[in-house]
Amino acid sequence: MKKFLAIGLTVLTLAMLLSGCNTKKEGKVFKHGFDLDYPPYSYIDDNGEVGGFDVELCKAVCEYNGWTYEAVPFNWDAKDAELNAGNCDCIWSGFTRNGREDDYTWSMSYSDNTQMILVPDGSDITSLEDLAGKAVGVQTATSAYDLLQDSEEGQGELCATFASLEIYDTYTIAFNDLQAGGIDAIAIDITSGNYLMSGNPGYHFLDEELGSEQYAIGFRKDDTELCEQVNTALQALVDNGTYDAIGQKYPEIYEFLCLKPSNAQ
Repeated sequence: MKKFLAIGLTVLTLAMLLSGCNTKKEGKVFKHGFDLDYPPYSYIDDNGEVGGFDVELCKAVCEYNGWTYEAVPFNWDAKDAELNAGNCDCIWSGFTRNGREDDYTWSMSYSDNTQMILVPDGSDITSLEDLAGKAVGVQTATSAYDLLQDSEEGQGELCATFASLEIYDTYTIAFNDLQAGGIDAIAIDITSGNYLMSGNPGYHFLDEELGSEQYAIGFRKDDTELCEQVNTALQALVDNGTYDAIGQKYPEIYEFLCLKPSNAQ
């Protein structure tokens, strides 16, 4: 009898252990979809490691919620295909919600931003009007690109005065072309421009703005529960100082962070 009892307990113990293993495997894996080359928000470095403000903040959200973090980098123009195919849980990479309010379920906005024109020091371009007849670069599928294509509420009329609008896969490539003299200016968000200029002196923004926006996390329309879980974690990270601590690592964007602790709202 004792022998059968021991065997039974052993089987029960193994079942509990296997159950624990399966529970761990079935735990939430949060698939973070992001632009593979959009510093300082998200990028892959020369060693193949992922980094950036959005990557660090997403990892902190996953840690808070007890989720496993999984990086899903992609070319920016493939973001919707990746999201709709279920390859990622969200688009979280300096993603502008303005003008896209009805296309996704959005998290709370976590960063303000402004679209600007970046030019070399000594350029004869000193105002938006001076862009007439010039070659201007922009990253595909970005809010700056959308602004330049919109003649009703954006800067479509301004874009029509350009000699050309050169479209790039990433702003890094566009900036390299600006340095080489292949284009005259870049339409870019101020935080990404600040990052590019931080290691490359000799460039500046025009005083005039193209437009302003807010960054948030875009989820599939029916993923409202997941969005709320991320929002709850974000607010907790704001309240406990993690959001601010991560932001301080990125001086190019720190002043544009728009969340405040709940006791200060």
